[in-house]
Amino acid sequence: MAGSTRDTPRTRPSDTADVLIVGAGPTGMTLAGDLAAAGLAATVLEKRPPGTSNLTRAFGVHARTLEQLDARGLADELVARGRQVTELRVFNRLSLDLGRLRTRFPFLLVTPQYEVERLLGRRALEAGACFRYGTEVTALRQDANGVEAVVREEDGTARTLRARYLVGADGVHSAVRELLGLPFPGASVIKSIVLADVRLAEEPESLLTVNGTGGTFAFVVPFGDGWYRVMGWDRGHQVPDSEPADLDEVRRIARTALGTDFGMHDARWISRFHSDERQVPAYRDKRVFLAGDAAHVHSPAGGQGMNTGIQDAVNLGWKLAAVVRGQAPDTLLDTYQSERHPVGLMVLRSSGAIVRLAMAHTPLQRAARSLAYGFLGTVMPAAHRAMGMISGTGIAYSAPRRAHPLTGRRAPDIALAGGTRLYETLRGGRFVLVTPRGEAPGEAADGTSGPPDLFVHAHWAGPRRTALLVRPDGYIAWATDEKDPARRATALRTALRTAANKGMAG
Repeated sequence: MAGSTRDTPRTRPSDTADVLIVGAGPTGMTLAGDLAAAGLAATVLEKRPPGTSNLTRAFGVHARTLEQLDARGLADELVARGRQVTELRVFNRLSLDLGRLRTRFPFLLVTPQYEVERLLGRRALEAGACFRYGTEVTALRQDANGVEAVVREEDGTARTLRARYLVGADGVHSAVRELLGLPFPGASVIKSIVLADVRLAEEPESLLTVNGTGGTFAFVVPFGDGWYRVMGWDRGHQVPDSEPADLDEVRRIARTALGTDFGMHDARWISRFHSDERQVPAYRDKRVFLAGDAAHVHSPAGGQGMNTGIQDAVNLGWKLAAVVRGQAPDTLLDTYQSERHPVGLMVLRSSGAIVRLAMAHTPLQRAARSLAYGFLGTVMPAAHRAMGMISGTGIAYSAPRRAHPLTGRRAPDIALAGGTRLYETLRGGRFVLVTPRGEAPGEAADGTSGPPDLFVHAHWAGPRRTALLVRPDGYIAWATDEKDPARRATALRTALRTAANKGMAG
């Protein structure tokens, strides 16, 4: 997808766009950057004034998200500014070795959310996305050709903006979801969690410190600039979110759960919140989509919230671009629901299970927790599956019947001929066709190379004979081990012709 650079929003805002994105968090910024890089007019509407707050809850970037950032040329810069955690130790009982992950990023990167937003926002602006801050969406109207959003600007002016599609990436209290009248079923899982950014007199032994007792749990993680994020919960002190929290409460919880408060002092921010498990049943309502926390919210256990939202955006972005540019029918957008809704549900359940294990306080619950830790700690396939779910590298999408076993799976960072990598090649935003050396795309496609802007052709660096068609989001759309040249050519021609029409080319 060839990129185009337009004027920044400060020079020429427009009341029309191909796609309106509500919310300038990591999800919205990822989507804006992808759409703008694909040549679409993407406008981000953000209720807040300009400027990025550093008081954010997210602190970790998982391997799959780093792969997606790598496909956008951002991962190496982010990794250089963060700290790497290669082992996740849960409640001093269970250890997961992230170094065993088969990825270029076998670790959890500890870095504050504002660093992720900084890179994503810069990319979106450089690609030509428009940001309109101080702009609140107050009404939505849809028709057969597009969406109208009535907004209130910072000075109180009402304005109507129009686009082909609109995406609500505006968080758990999504105005877009509420204006659509969509349900957000679920419940509060844990109440009265306290968060604080503090300095410590004593540095913890581990980069990520977490533990729990029957009645409390806490974790401590460094931002890398001298500040630490602390989260704590006390079963015996559950009060409304409106109840003020102070440093003494944070210290007390840490001492109970961790055995020490590490000499916490100089808190720059303390907050109290509750954690919900909720998911909207439908991620799409005609020409409006929901992504990130607007579509699903879950406990902070596992640090998957921001990561799941970014991956929502990556899935939706290339599909919107293909439809708006006339390369695919509108039905392609239905695969966003069929692919990402199950992922949101999986994250909701897995993070909820971690919280419930942490909150175990009856003898039976604690026994179940010990069994779970023992199983994950000694049975290698279970440990790999747990790491795959948490890191995102184990997420796969459903494939058509009789499809190749690789279809729907995440593509690893394949070494390609010429010294390049798959995720470097994906930076063009197109499908990547990987075939054995010497197999030209015209020959492989039986005389046709497909739409000229649909895919990039590359060769394996090694001797492997499998042919792969990798989607712009890094998932395998089609694969074959067929050795007969005629049947291989026919299969590949069919894959190329249908790649833009289905989420999984079959």
